[in-house]
Amino acid sequence: MGPARTKPESRIWLCLGSHPLKSGRNTLHAVVRTYSGKGAKEIVDAVEKNKADLESRMRGIKGFVSYSAVRTADGCFSVSVFHDKAGTDESVRVAREWIAKNAGNTGAAAPSVFEGAVVLHTK
Repeated sequence: MGPARTKPESRIWLCLGSHPLKSGRNTLHAVVRTYSGKGAKEIVDAVEKNKADLESRMRGIKGFVSYSAVRTADGCFSVSVFHDKAGTDESVRVAREWIAKNAGNTGAAAPSVFEGAVVLHTK
């Protein structure tokens, strides 16, 4: 018998399209925003309720490659990928403003933010 398997605690519920990488050229940049604790579940509920609006805003940022939002046991995290750091910086600003407008009364703390150059991106 193999190891026991458990149900995953997370589920991906929003994943937007992407643009192909240019051969031999890896210029992608990613940012991960993690929301947990008080108000985090309300943020992910607002995102799920208003998917079309958030999708439109993220797709409108220059250099868009992909965006995913993932519901977790205690909140959510998002992953934004763009062709350069300027795109990820703009996505952080857009996300902050979107949350202030759509889930600003949740009392949630600012997210933990991790960013860097993408070393592998597959489809």
